[in-house]
Amino acid sequence: QVQLVESGGGLVQPGGSLRLSCAAPASIFNVYNMAWYRQAPGNQRELVARLTPWGSTNYADSVKGRFTISRDNAKKTMYMQMSSLKPEDTAVYYCQADRGSLNYWGQGTQVTVSS
Repeated sequence: QVQLVESGGGLVQPGGSLRLSCAAPASIFNVYNMAWYRQAPGNQRELVARLTPWGSTNYADSVKGRFTISRDNAKKTMYMQMSSLKPEDTAVYYCQADRGSLNYWGQGTQVTVSS
């Protein structure tokens, strides 16, 4: 059973920042594409940001310029730095790893942006 372990969610005021972390086994981290998805109540799960093993990134238009995805190869951990947070960023954020037909998910971490 592959485990992706997320951390870093919480409650933050609008305009604030949070950093999410996702730790993965080396067998996954080194060769899989890694991504953050989010799902707000009543909405479908959506891709937020994606990171390939060689460092290429892409972002949803709604978070470009505010969120930054990165990786620490030594720690086998992916991060997402979220800045200038808005109430509409409120959601459960999920770490995901994929390679071809293989696809793994973390348990999710709640991010709430509210005053």
